[in-house]
Amino acid sequence: MTIDRNASRLRRHARIRKRLGGSAQRPRLSVFRSLHHVYAQIIDDTTGRTVVAASTREKAVAQGLDSLSAAAAAERVGKVIAERAKEKGVKAVVFDRGGYRYHGRIKALADAARSAGLEF
Repeated sequence: MTIDRNASRLRRHARIRKRLGGSAQRPRLSVFRSLHHVYAQIIDDTTGRTVVAASTREKAVAQGLDSLSAAAAAERVGKVIAERAKEKGVKAVVFDRGGYRYHGRIKALADAARSAGLEF
């Protein structure tokens, strides 16, 4: 039997999302990583709207990076998402790791967002 990694991740993500939700006061910081990029969104689940987003696909974020899929790129995305959240008045979030393990790029993004002033 073959194991579909993405299907397994989506099952883990569904288990996480059962207990985790964002509100207007404390929206959800959702992270997605692909083979080539890292994406982050801050989502208000009560209205279903994305408050702010950042990814390595943006030229402003990707500029000067050696690799868009490395931990350094995830750190840059974490820093940018925290700065944009502050501009929108978001100080605290709930972290949604998206079914990924909390290490590597996911941990780098979270640590950078925390150091840039986002509380979670």
